[in-house]
Amino acid sequence: MSRAIFKSTSVVGLTTLLSRITGMMRDVAQAQLFGGGPVADAFLVAYKIPNFLRRLFAEGAFSQSFVPVVSQYKHQNSQAEVKELISGAAGTLGLALFVITVLGVIGAPLIIWAFAPGFTQDGGRYDLAVEMLRLTFPYLFFISLTALGSGVLNSYGSFGPPAFTQVLMNLIMIVAAVWIAPHFANPGLVLAVSVFISGVVQVAFQVPFLLKLKLLGWPRWRWDHAGVRKVATLMVPGILGSSMAQVSLLLDTQIASFLATGSVTLMYFADRLVEFPLGVFSIALATVILPSLSGHHAAEAPERFSSTLDWALKLVVIMVLPAAVALFVLAGPLTATFFGHGRFNPHDVTMSSYALMAYSFGLLGFSFVKVLAPGYFARQDTRTPVRVSLVSLGVNIGINVLVVAPLVYFKVLPAPHAFLALSTGISACVNSALLYRGLRRRDILKPSAGWGALLGRVIFASLAMAALLWWLAGDLPSWFAMHTWQRVMHTGICVLAGGAVYFTALYAVGMRPRHVRH
Repeated sequence: MSRAIFKSTSVVGLTTLLSRITGMMRDVAQAQLFGGGPVADAFLVAYKIPNFLRRLFAEGAFSQSFVPVVSQYKHQNSQAEVKELISGAAGTLGLALFVITVLGVIGAPLIIWAFAPGFTQDGGRYDLAVEMLRLTFPYLFFISLTALGSGVLNSYGSFGPPAFTQVLMNLIMIVAAVWIAPHFANPGLVLAVSVFISGVVQVAFQVPFLLKLKLLGWPRWRWDHAGVRKVATLMVPGILGSSMAQVSLLLDTQIASFLATGSVTLMYFADRLVEFPLGVFSIALATVILPSLSGHHAAEAPERFSSTLDWALKLVVIMVLPAAVALFVLAGPLTATFFGHGRFNPHDVTMSSYALMAYSFGLLGFSFVKVLAPGYFARQDTRTPVRVSLVSLGVNIGINVLVVAPLVYFKVLPAPHAFLALSTGISACVNSALLYRGLRRRDILKPSAGWGALLGRVIFASLAMAALLWWLAGDLPSWFAMHTWQRVMHTGICVLAGGAVYFTALYAVGMRPRHVRH
């Protein structure tokens, strides 16, 4: 089983790596096209809103509720009954999303006001964001149907095609940003149209793979179907749980909209760099273990359930902790290499690197949440993560309102957007700690031997890597003097050398593959 999970994680990880690389290329093209100005802010808000709802409904509550139910039907029911469940879920979810999409397009002015109230102080930026949102909002409908297809494919062990859908979106947006948008008076609208087109393409791409499984039927409204109602019942607390993390990000965007022009963009690009290791490894691992954990729960195998979760946590520590250290040390060079071109000037690079350093503190917390949450969702417990999310949201709001906002108001902070990022990271760490405690108290997760030695080895190796990276990187102004190809080469040297030192140090202090075998 461990080999199958590792193989599936590798497939998803490599596909997600391709997605992150093309996503980074998309962001680089976007940074060169817009810089850190008002058009970039307007587009990013219009782009983030359907993605906010996507994570809330599709990748959040729906996937977390749908995959365990599909896995249960797969183990306990016939293929015809599974097909009926999928058709009913597609029709019911699809109609609900269609209504939400129509309301979103009509209510775009109100939605922009709610997400970025500071834009109302700049009429041009507000009007542009409204116009873009009316083009990007339908993406929610298409990407939610894509998430449904992904859930089905993942439940049947097909992880590559769902992971590849994001690559298609990135490629479409790169073409729009590089070759089409520069020829138009309003390039932001061109990119907004590309978001809409990418949603249609992502849905269409999955259809052949679903047909191959012989599970794709005509979507039908089936609220009376027991499985559909079960998914909906699980989704209610799931939506609340997913919304806590998204509300936290929304709060950051709202506060950032009142800061200096470009603050939303600076935080977005920093977040994109953090999302790279988070998506390539943590999200890929979480995607793979959810069907596996759901299967263990349906088969009433608690020991295999616990060992799978424990194994996943060990992998997160080994891979994510050094990534967080590297992001902190190389925050400036990475930002300069990927985004320091065109209209994204050295000041923008410096300010965005501060946000990246702040986000890096929360990377381990973000990753643990991704892996620990499936421990609840696989057991069809969506209520506990809600309670935990409420606490972490309270921590984030408390820090932002009681600490960050007053300091921003009195202009004490030189880079206030970075403290918003730090607050989000702290709340993620609180979230992961509470999720872990809940699984331990219920004896669902029983840590295996060797955790103390593992942590000591990883910390030692990470510090050795950090020392080398600090020496190799030098000061940030020297990076501004480099040509693009020099930055890329120097970054590549830092990454390769840092990885080599990290794994060599791990081996030197006794770390072996058997220590993380499942």
